[in-house]
Amino acid sequence: MEKIKPRTLSGFMELLPPQQQQMEAMMEILRRTYALYGFTPIDTPAIEAAEVLLAKGGGETEKQIYRFTKGDADLALRFDLTVPLAKYVAMHYGELAFPFRRYQIGKVYRGERAQRGRFREFYQADIDIIGDGQLDVLNEAEIPAIICRTFTAMGLRRFCICVNNRKILNGFYEMRGLGEKAGDVMRTVDKLDKIGADAVREILVDEIGVPAADADAVLAFIAITGDNAAVLSALDGYAGQNETFDTGLAELKAVTANLTAFGVPQENFRIDLTIARGLDYYTGTVYETLLPDHPEIGSVCSGGRYDNLAEYYTDRPLPGVGISIGLTRLFYVLGEQGYLNPAMNTAPADVLVLPMTDAQEPAVRLATVLRGAGIRTQLYNEKKKFKAKLAYADRLGIPYAALLGEDEIAAGKVSLKDLRTGEQVTVTPEEAPERIRRGLGSAGPVIVEPDGTKA
Repeated sequence: MEKIKPRTLSGFMELLPPQQQQMEAMMEILRRTYALYGFTPIDTPAIEAAEVLLAKGGGETEKQIYRFTKGDADLALRFDLTVPLAKYVAMHYGELAFPFRRYQIGKVYRGERAQRGRFREFYQADIDIIGDGQLDVLNEAEIPAIICRTFTAMGLRRFCICVNNRKILNGFYEMRGLGEKAGDVMRTVDKLDKIGADAVREILVDEIGVPAADADAVLAFIAITGDNAAVLSALDGYAGQNETFDTGLAELKAVTANLTAFGVPQENFRIDLTIARGLDYYTGTVYETLLPDHPEIGSVCSGGRYDNLAEYYTDRPLPGVGISIGLTRLFYVLGEQGYLNPAMNTAPADVLVLPMTDAQEPAVRLATVLRGAGIRTQLYNEKKKFKAKLAYADRLGIPYAALLGEDEIAAGKVSLKDLRTGEQVTVTPEEAPERIRRGLGSAGPVIVEPDGTKA
């Protein structure tokens, strides 16, 4: 029989066990952090009716979606976690308590061209707070705190959460008579870091039809910089001319005023008037999280406020605010840039129990005791030489071996060997768990800073 060459499709990530352990550790940090803020997990189907996923229709989404038929059913793979959330809230409105706070970590699928750091199948990690008719702006101030705690828990220190408000931008464009072109202008301005101010001005004038004086005014406005107090002071100079602008400025002040109370350090947060987010449904606060040491990576966590999550499924107004982390891409670029901690324990077990006699019951009992104490334990039963058994543990990076020979069994003891240092001690099975825990110490962060210093 001819053998089929095993292969993984382009744009689909498949990790070896140590790297998968690092990915799982990142997911666990996300779950713990999101739960800490009162978010509940949900899971939506990877496959939906195509008409549900494409309710908005058109654009790049329809070009990238994986769509197929099964019998008479027109089906599609989800391309993000936001549209399934909208369907979920609309379907279960009467069964949910609002504000509804959910998180979801799951795979999504986009049929775009696979390239370095861009995938066709990838994990997203989303949180959203959905209101029933209204949602207080304080929720928008809490989001940066969640971002900050998440990345700090992973081990990052040098990151910056950039915040803006779409109402400020819309109001400013209305002042300049550009209200009808606001969406096109914002999408162009969003490219500033990639193509530069001159190219942005050229597109504004030549392609969008913005008068040259107004294009210059737009570029001058988004160039307002300084610390948060200085930017807000500069924005006060535009106040009183447009109601939308004034509303956005009040919301931005409310967000920034509460960040200290939420525990966000000043160095991890700044107002950035260039941040617009390309998607039209954002209506208020918007966020992008950057790594200053690697601006080429782009935003590693983005999102914002929207007025009506489920407008294509229900007439009920359901405003919300949320963020999304492209987890697969983040994992890839952090690994490529040397951010993933090489010293992190990625072994599948903390201890390998090695019976040194033909009597298996003592080893089974020891493994049961260790597991009952919360120690990750693997029982090795293969008939191999001792050297081969230790080589197996070494290849997996298992830090401890528990040796049970005739002397240990007779004495009711176990010999614990630290495979990292070679140190070996003899203890009772009841003493072994604490000895292993002390030896393991802290698991350490998933991520280290670029200089290799553990955060």
